Amino acid sequence: MPTRSLRPLAYAAATAVLSTGLLVLAIGQGWLGPDVGRGANFCEAARDGWVKQPANSWSNLGFVLAGLLVAWRAGRRDQLGDVLPQHPPLATAYACVVVFLGPASAAMHATQAERGGDLDMLSMYLVASFAAAYALMRWLRQGRVLFAQLFLLFVEGCELVGSYDGQVPVVDFAGNVAFAALLLTAVVVEVRLWLRAGRSPGLMPRTDLRWGAAALGAILVAFAIWNATKTAWCDPHSLLQGHAAWHLLDAASAYLLFRLWASELAEMTDKISRSDSSR
Repeated sequence: MPTRSLRPLAYAAATAVLSTGLLVLAIGQGWLGPDVGRGANFCEAARDGWVKQPANSWSNLGFVLAGLLVAWRAGRRDQLGDVLPQHPPLATAYACVVVFLGPASAAMHATQAERGGDLDMLSMYLVASFAAAYALMRWLRQGRVLFAQLFLLFVEGCELVGSYDGQVPVVDFAGNVAFAALLLTAVVVEVRLWLRAGRSPGLMPRTDLRWGAAALGAILVAFAIWNATKTAWCDPHSLLQGHAAWHLLDAASAYLLFRLWASELAEMTDKISRSDSSR
C-alpha cells in the first residue's frame, strides 16, 4: 500500500505563504517601483487601487493550486520510492517552482511595475528551464548534479536573451523566445525518451505520453488565446480576460507535465504488481 509524506506539501505551502506575503508587502511598500505600464499590452485596463489588473492578477492563483496539487502527489510513496524515480527532491522543487509562478506573475499584473515584469519573466524561465533540464538529465542518464548545472545554465541563458529589448514578432519579447525554445526542447526530448524506452521494454520505465499530449495541448490553446485576446477579442474593462485564461491553462499544463513524469513510476509499479500476482 502506498504511504504518504506531507513534507513536499509543507514546502510548497511555505513557498506560497512566503512569496504571497512578500508580494503583498512589496505592493504596499512600493518595492517593485512605479507603474510604467508593464503588462498593459495584455488588454486589461488598469484600475485604481492596489491591484491594477484584477483578472490577470487573481488568475495566477491557478499556479499556486497546481503547485500544491503537485506537492500532494509528490508526497505519495509507492513500492519503488518517490514519485520521480531516483530523484526524490526534484518533485518537491518542481512543486515550489510552480507555486512561485503565481505571485511572480501577479507582481507584474498587480503593479505594472518594471521589477514586477522582471519577476514574471524569471518565473517563466524557471519552469521552462526545469522541464528542459529534467528531460536532458534523463536522456543522458545522469543525476541531479547535471540537472542543477543545466537548470542554472538555462535560466542564465534566458536572462541574457531576455535582455534584448527589441520587439519580436508574434511573441513580443525575446525572453518569450527563450521560454518557448526550452519548452520545445523538453517536448522533443520527452518524445525521444518515450521512443527509446519502447525499444527496450522491461529495461527502463516509459512515460504515459497521454499526459504529455494533454500538457502540450493546454499550452498551445493558451498561446492561441494569448494572441487572440491582445487585439481582436480584447475588452479592457471586462473581468473575463483572455490573459487570465492563459494563466489558468498554463497552470493546468504545469500540473499535467508533472503527471507525465510521475507516470514513469506508475508503469514500473504496475509491472511489479503484475509480476507479483502471477507468482
